[in-house]
Amino acid sequence: MEAEFRRVGDQDRKLVDDKYNVEATESLANEALHLPISEAAPIYEQLLTVFPTAAKYWKQYVEAQMVVNNDEATKQIFSRCLLNCLQIPLWRCYIRFIRKVNDKKGVEGQEETRKAFDFMLSYVGADIASGPVWMEYITFLKSLPALSTQEESQRMIAVRKVYQKAIVTPTHHIEQLWKEYENFENSVSRQLAKGLLSEYQPKFNSARAVYRERKKYVDGIDWNMLAVPPTGSYKEESQWMAWKKLLAFEKGNPQRIENGSSNKRIIFTYEQCLMHLYHYPDLWYDYAMWHAKSGLIDAAIKVFQRSLKALPDSEMLRYAYGELEESRGAIQPTKKIYESLLGDGVNTTALAHIQFIRFLRRTEGVEAARKYFLDARKSPNCTYHVYVAYAMMAFCLDKDPKMAHNVFEAGLKRFMHEPVYILEYADFLTRLNDDRNIRALFERALSSLPSEESVEVWKRFTSFEQTYGDLASMLKVERRKKEALSGTGEEGPSSLESSLQDVASRYSFMDLWPCSSKELDHLARQEWLAKNINKKVEKSTMPNGLGFVDEDSTGLTSNLAVSSKVVYPDTNQMVIYDPRQKPGAGNFQTTTAAGVPTASKSLSNPVIAAVGGQTMSAFDEILEATPPALVAFLSNLPVVEGPTPDVDVVLSICLQSDVPAPQPGKSGAAPMQLPSIPAPSTSDLSVSSKSHPIPSASSFKPARGKRKHFDRQEEEEASVQSHPLPRDAFRIRQIQKARGTASQTGSASYGSAISGDLSGSTG
Repeated sequence: MEAEFRRVGDQDRKLVDDKYNVEATESLANEALHLPISEAAPIYEQLLTVFPTAAKYWKQYVEAQMVVNNDEATKQIFSRCLLNCLQIPLWRCYIRFIRKVNDKKGVEGQEETRKAFDFMLSYVGADIASGPVWMEYITFLKSLPALSTQEESQRMIAVRKVYQKAIVTPTHHIEQLWKEYENFENSVSRQLAKGLLSEYQPKFNSARAVYRERKKYVDGIDWNMLAVPPTGSYKEESQWMAWKKLLAFEKGNPQRIENGSSNKRIIFTYEQCLMHLYHYPDLWYDYAMWHAKSGLIDAAIKVFQRSLKALPDSEMLRYAYGELEESRGAIQPTKKIYESLLGDGVNTTALAHIQFIRFLRRTEGVEAARKYFLDARKSPNCTYHVYVAYAMMAFCLDKDPKMAHNVFEAGLKRFMHEPVYILEYADFLTRLNDDRNIRALFERALSSLPSEESVEVWKRFTSFEQTYGDLASMLKVERRKKEALSGTGEEGPSSLESSLQDVASRYSFMDLWPCSSKELDHLARQEWLAKNINKKVEKSTMPNGLGFVDEDSTGLTSNLAVSSKVVYPDTNQMVIYDPRQKPGAGNFQTTTAAGVPTASKSLSNPVIAAVGGQTMSAFDEILEATPPALVAFLSNLPVVEGPTPDVDVVLSICLQSDVPAPQPGKSGAAPMQLPSIPAPSTSDLSVSSKSHPIPSASSFKPARGKRKHFDRQEEEEASVQSHPLPRDAFRIRQIQKARGTASQTGSASYGSAISGDLSGSTG
């Protein structure tokens, strides 16, 4: 076998390193396709041990056995995978095998094949992709020989029953099945067909509507996804969401069918879901609890048992399983579940001990719980949690404070070094109002705990004295606390001195403070500064504004969460961003096309000139490449200050402007042939350029009709066009409606002055 796996090489080594490596698994499966079945079988077994619900690998494995006519091995494989892999391709492979085996057995073989079809449809007939299976079954039934009228009648009845089940099942082929059913009924009896079709038409319509809704959920599911433990990837989470949505859809019974059929579909959906999300404990739990809520306790128990085979290390599922068994009064099965959590006793967790003690207390009484606790505390893995849990159980449930006190004292010998245990013991004594023993406990603990681990104990001791002690005892404990913690970093160099922060802390109660929130925040900042007085602190790390919190020594906190000081950016340094802008560009020097000396001033961009002297030479390049006729027209437009001119005024100027004929041969632009079009189209184009010298991103809307042709021709032009020219189609439509016939001559036409081809009216 080692030699067989050596042929696979790197893929196998990757699979050993990470058995859920999907890439290595796919490579290994593809490699097995080209190997003889004797060598491929161990590889398939290895893959299916890791991915027991991977239907595509089961199908690949069984087809390899079918090729060599190994019928016994094929049957064994089908018996292992069919009920756990409810996927149509695998089941169709199964029916092909059954038909192949029974083809030569005559009537007996036909009956076996019919039973196999019924068996298959009982499991996967609700699949949205099961249409071909229904059609194949119907074709098979129609092909059965009928030697008498009675047999012919029985065959027709059988075909009709299958049709009537198929047309109420939401599948991809539901409409085709309905048409075939109509033809079938009409071929048998038109009179009978009319009644049957009118009866099943509403059911078919309902199933078709449900199919359309179900398809929306099914389309988001990856049916080839391998079942791997959750890693939190986007794909896994999206698949989890897709399955949850589909399950919620099916639970709503959208087709309004009877509960039995609806539950069958829900079960089928859960089973398909767990094929791909096999390692998700929440889905196993949901599946089991759905059974339990439906009153199917035995089915819920079977789901829990399957889940523990899939996830044997999941303590959550074991506790949930035990809870279900205990809730129905099955004490012994529940005890076995808890004992399985205890394991061999060597690696038993403290939580397992605690939960088993509680279970014994609930089911077998106080003495059984006490006996197990005495055994559990001898375990090397027994922590202070077990002592605390049993002591509080004796105190709260058994009403035996003496037993609880003895347990805490016994644990104190082992866990004196655990501050949390000390605090739990102190809480217990506080409930007993035993202030003498509380002080003794704190003194014993603080005498043995190192300073760096005693911070919380000191805080609790101080709080205790503030409640139970007098002023002298309060001040004494606070002074001792400062002395003990002065070298741990919890207190600053001046920690031995009394401060106003101590007073605020001493005279506070819950969320009530003897000062305002602003004063409290100020004290907290001062306390922080006092601790770091000899440290070099960056300005950015200093506490600034309200919301600073420091509760190491006094517990001062601010009730305000945000600073009242808001820093705003310096807007004077802001410039208009343009990707064409070159670093270090000088002031904007307007240039013009040759022969048009007056155009530059009228075409200067006031927005660019006003922003810190930062300009762009691209605007000059556009002017140089602009045809002289267009530049002359633009120079006649009025200068408009502000980003939003009056569109009506601009359009009226455009409609009255005369565009001079182009003069070929002038330097600065290549000669262009303007088409014979109304002047207003060019004017509209020009006013757009005038109104928005640097168009914003929101104005870049593609023109309809010939945009692609315009882009191709624009690349061939010698002129430089950095952006498509903007337009205001909404205002143009308003003008067209207001002016009636004038709109026909003033419709916006884009690109005519540039390429001479594009003329797309926005009206």
